[in-house]
Amino acid sequence: MKSYQVAVIPGDGIGVDVTKAAWQVLEHSAKRFDFALNGKWFPWSCEYYLEHGEMMPKNGIETLSQFNAVLLGAVGWPEKVADSVSLHGLLLPIRKQFDLYANVRPHRLLAGVEGPLRKSEFDILCIRENTEGEYSGAGGRIHQGTPAEVAVETSIFTRRGVERILRYGFEMAQKRSKRLASVTKSNAQKYTMVMWDEVTEEVARDYPDVTVNRYHIDAIAARMVMNPETLDVIVASNLFGDILTDLGAAIQGGLGYAASANLNPDPTVPSMFEPVHGSAPDIAGQGIANPVAAIWSAAMMLEHLGETTAARAILEAVETVTAQQQVNHGMKTTEITAAVIAAI
Repeated sequence: MKSYQVAVIPGDGIGVDVTKAAWQVLEHSAKRFDFALNGKWFPWSCEYYLEHGEMMPKNGIETLSQFNAVLLGAVGWPEKVADSVSLHGLLLPIRKQFDLYANVRPHRLLAGVEGPLRKSEFDILCIRENTEGEYSGAGGRIHQGTPAEVAVETSIFTRRGVERILRYGFEMAQKRSKRLASVTKSNAQKYTMVMWDEVTEEVARDYPDVTVNRYHIDAIAARMVMNPETLDVIVASNLFGDILTDLGAAIQGGLGYAASANLNPDPTVPSMFEPVHGSAPDIAGQGIANPVAAIWSAAMMLEHLGETTAARAILEAVETVTAQQQVNHGMKTTEITAAVIAAI
């Protein structure tokens, strides 16, 4: 029997409820498909910050390095801790320290789920560069609080970073419909985005079976609304990918259905899996959060670990439940979880 060590970080708000739900589904799947999951839970969160002055201990990254994967709920509670503190104290360090450079987010309508668009036949895989770009954190502020204040935020794009995320995107496109959309704003950003376009052209030569289309960020945002069925694999920078995947979540029925994986193909470091949604403090503790995104993220974790049969069974079970339109009719978090487990 294979055994996997998983670090579980519920985090803040509804992250606690949906992570518990996802873990229950994972435990049931492990028994059903004959593998072992050993989860260790960590209380790192905004509450932890208020008590300890840090989002996670100084040896947090070293601690997580001992695990096969990380399952994260949600990070942030702005009324308690500034988002700039919580994000840079937990989520971003994990992504950067383990070099989880590929943020992968699937967008499709599950059976029984109604989206806001007239179009429903779309299946988009958005791949977002996850460690540099606009979220590099390079910059600073001077003369704070004065009329002369200056804030500088510098985007950092490296050829290595751009090339490897594009190659990952091309490899995913080869496994799907062999169509790739590369997203920039090179008409306005003439250094970083022009380099991205140039590297796209260079990498494309190594994948002659993949059809490449280049879009500006505003144009592809419109296409995702008007003609989402024409898109398959999308590759974008950190900021652009972040924005596009919230749009993707909207057209697939809402953030409660949006899953994600933060991946490094290197098996010696743990990849991290999390729902796209935030901590939703306004509904925290009410037991009404949709756990589908967290459960879908857990399925992506199993797929990454090699338990593809179990991962597929979880998604099929989720879709069995959504097909009955139960999720859209006020079911509690625990009820949805129980229904998915029963379907498995």
